[in-house]
Amino acid sequence: MKRNMILIGSLATLMLAGTTVQADDGRLAADRLDEALKQGTTFGFQHFQEIEAKERDTIEIEGWLDETWQADVRLSLENGESLEEQRNRRDGGAWGMNEEDVRLAMQAAVAEGLVEFEEIQVDRDGRVEIEGIDADGREIEVRTQQGESGLVEVERD
Repeated sequence: MKRNMILIGSLATLMLAGTTVQADDGRLAADRLDEALKQGTTFGFQHFQEIEAKERDTIEIEGWLDETWQADVRLSLENGESLEEQRNRRDGGAWGMNEEDVRLAMQAAVAEGLVEFEEIQVDRDGRVEIEGIDADGREIEVRTQQGESGLVEVERD
């Protein structure tokens, strides 16, 4: 009897741990984008090339701090602390999305059903791709053009 109780307790603990791991899966609710942008701009980002959710309260941002310094930084959403940081001096000038461009792209994705995002990225030609999950738990990819409110393409898995 005692052994069964220990086994049941162990299984319950493992199930709880599994639930916690699943909840911390590298996605953020779409409505937390403003937190990510606030931490990014507070750090100094002027142009965003990529915003990636790493854990529930950690993001990685790649972009430009000014016309010559490009950075890749992992930030805590809770307190804005830089957890990892790499800066590189680059020629050729800054490129990427400003805050409004990022918000426009996210609005298009949310309109298509996105509720959590994993990654937002833009290429040099201004093609924006947002990957995430819809309300049914299915993967969704939304593609837009930088600075435009319309969609280019939606893909669901």
